[in-house]
Amino acid sequence: MSSRISGAAIVGGVCGQPIKHSMSPILHNAWIQAAGLDAAYVPFAPAADHFATFVDGLRGGAVRGLNVTIPFKEQALAAADQVSDLARMAGAANLLIFEEDGVIRADNTDGPGLLGAIAAQAPGFDLTARPVVILGAGGAARGAVAALLLAGAPKVAIVNRTLDRAQELVAAFGPRTVAVAEYALTDHLIDAGLVINATSLGLGGGDGPAARLDLTPEDAVVVDMVYKPLRTEFLRRAEAAGRRTVDGLEMLLRQAIPTFEAIYGQPPSPEVDVRGLALKLLGEA
Repeated sequence: MSSRISGAAIVGGVCGQPIKHSMSPILHNAWIQAAGLDAAYVPFAPAADHFATFVDGLRGGAVRGLNVTIPFKEQALAAADQVSDLARMAGAANLLIFEEDGVIRADNTDGPGLLGAIAAQAPGFDLTARPVVILGAGGAARGAVAALLLAGAPKVAIVNRTLDRAQELVAAFGPRTVAVAEYALTDHLIDAGLVINATSLGLGGGDGPAARLDLTPEDAVVVDMVYKPLRTEFLRRAEAAGRRTVDGLEMLLRQAIPTFEAIYGQPPSPEVDVRGLALKLLGEA
């Protein structure tokens, strides 16, 4: 089935800086085409200091919805008039919906996407059994912490190069979280059941965060939110240590499903093999 674009098309998109690495337009447009919708999904890259002006200019629904990625997730929350409970708890939003009456609604599907990816690629993992270590303290980390705490994680250690940023999250999330300086990371890896890279380190093939993943318990699970490349250096080190891994692509796909439904008013077709499409684009197929 082919899609069509008219003057009445439903427009969605993704906003980040940089944005050229994003796979979201390809995935969402594949779903649009499969459903034959009068719609489009496009990338936006506003200047880093003009995000609020950019979003305010979308009031009224000419653009129906916007996924938000690095570095704008916290600014997206501040720009909204109505905020979901999960986005409020996370202190960040990765989805903005623009109503016809000018209201902007914010939500966060990063956390549910993370939990869905873990369930799919590390089946049987018990999130409540051991502490979690998160590397990073930005918007992606905030969404993850909120979802992990709601799902019953006993403790979340937030490790960040700038300790003040991690302490801000602890102040927001409370006593089941702890801020950790990079030099103290090893002490927290020893009993971690789940280790998550929520930084952009490793994007494009870099080294990724320095972490002795071989020190984690043998049944620990390691997650990288980066999906370009699919098998990041961080995940390769985890695999070399014999740990189960969850890739950022699965998280991207899991969080994209509810965002597509929120923007276009229907769930994406399960007949579209978006992971296969994404793997082909990544050169992994």
